[in-house]
Amino acid sequence: MAEAVDAAAGDRAAGPLLLRPSDTRLTRISAYRWIRELGDRALGKHVHPHVLRHAFVTLSLDAGASLRDVQIAARHADPRMTAMYDRARGNLKRHAAHLLADYVTGTADGGTTADPSADVAEDDRTGRPGDRP
Repeated sequence: MAEAVDAAAGDRAAGPLLLRPSDTRLTRISAYRWIRELGDRALGKHVHPHVLRHAFVTLSLDAGASLRDVQIAARHADPRMTAMYDRARGNLKRHAAHLLADYVTGTADGGTTADPSADVAEDDRTGRPGDRP
């Protein structure tokens, strides 16, 4: 991760970390477009910036970080919010955040079905953490 940050910063010691190809500041709207386009190309699914936040929280928990440490890193005021992500981790293999994280890290297995949503239960289709007990 540190290598990726160093590569993004280049020789710059100050200023924005991410720049557009024209070397201008990356706006919130441009970042949203980049994330949406990456999701469309990589997954054929709608991906938005919160999906990256979701991926960070769930992958941190998968890596063994404590709920308290992840709560602080995610700036969740209420530990119950972080706990919802923890409870939802069992459904992650079908969640867009997890699929995107696998794709970006190169750990995607290529999928075992033509339609990844084919085995999703009807009440799982929202993809929001905490929708299921």
